[in-house]
Amino acid sequence: MIEHIQNTYQSINADSLKAGILRELYTEDAEFIDPFHHMQGLPTLEAYFTRLYRNVRKIEFSYGDAVSEGSHIFMAWSMTVEHPRLKNGRPVQVEGTTHFITRDGLVCLHRDYFDAGEMLYENLPLIGRLVNAIKQRMGQ
Repeated sequence: MIEHIQNTYQSINADSLKAGILRELYTEDAEFIDPFHHMQGLPTLEAYFTRLYRNVRKIEFSYGDAVSEGSHIFMAWSMTVEHPRLKNGRPVQVEGTTHFITRDGLVCLHRDYFDAGEMLYENLPLIGRLVNAIKQRMGQ
């Protein structure tokens, strides 16, 4: 199941989303949680990913350790994304982990843990300068 998840995420793009790639990974009632969202149901998840990938220029994942115990999977990852609204379109790298719970060979819970500041706030034009200035002052 770990390889299936990793291969699916490496294959997600606007075209594969139209072809229904998420239906091969998630249950109909799948729950998705990250620092910005909490959503329920495969149709909602498909709509979210379609909006998200509409503006993504490039996205790559590299995977670290992954552990599977029963229906639980924990996976470390690094994501590099290029999006026109983040860091003026330059690559942004984010480290994170995901907890998956599976049922009948599909993911029914997907919970991402990552630093929202590293992902978004530090990479927005105005807010990013403020966040980085605060972080520098905190480190003194």
